Amino acid sequence: MSRLSRRTLLAAAATGLAPTLHAQGEASALARVRERGRLSVAVYHDMPPFHQGGQGIDVEIARALAASLGVSLSLLPFTADENMNDDLRNMVWRGHLLGHGPADVLLHVPVDPPLMQGNPRVQIFAPYWRERIVIARDREQLPRLETLDDLGSARVAVPGQTLAGWLMIGAEGGRWRNQLVTRMNNGQEACELMRRGEVAAAAGMLSELESALAGDARYAITPLPLPRARDGWAVGMAVKKDATDLARALQAAINDLGSSGRMAQIFAAVKLRWAAP
Repeated sequence: MSRLSRRTLLAAAATGLAPTLHAQGEASALARVRERGRLSVAVYHDMPPFHQGGQGIDVEIARALAASLGVSLSLLPFTADENMNDDLRNMVWRGHLLGHGPADVLLHVPVDPPLMQGNPRVQIFAPYWRERIVIARDREQLPRLETLDDLGSARVAVPGQTLAGWLMIGAEGGRWRNQLVTRMNNGQEACELMRRGEVAAAAGMLSELESALAGDARYAITPLPLPRARDGWAVGMAVKKDATDLARALQAAINDLGSSGRMAQIFAAVKLRWAAP
């Protein structure tokens, strides 16, 4: 569960950004970015609404970060590896064995103290969204859903190879396993099954379900009623450990996006309500 964070404040996320000495004549990370005139930003492939087909929240944030530094954007989409530690190694501090990366910054990184402690070669900071596991339901078929018992025999769509899928499959020793439809890639696809009437509910990430269903009064979105799904986790970004000046500049850019209202606009464009994590 290295992708999860129980509760992280912005001030704590900035811990470890103390000045770093550079060898004589060696340009800092920020200076190197400005010298070449572009910021390389790694984003996950196929993670709606954050990135899909070159569009999404993380793409807009990447553009804003590059603009804040006065450089162009070089977007580096990649497919997630086995775990977050692999992604940090491949896209932040070493580069992938296949030849792509590392980038200057990786977006959508859990701002999670154990993850930080387990990856001393990177800085993780600047949370910009708090993700949660939720469940959406057809109000007519499921008027209430205070516990999973309220599902009765209703079918539920949930992508199997996700945290939401693992939680639903394993709940109470697999009690609801036979009611689950799991062959989909993400929560937005689960919502499409519910819209077509094939299931009565859909589970997944808040960002996926709210962006797919926001404003449709036929459906209610509530936290998944399981203890392990309650807290959620913050996501931010990561740079190399010694990229202190770049981290500070990116942190300032995220702060400005929040205070100016631009961050809320970026999220609103995909029907998400943004609040500082």
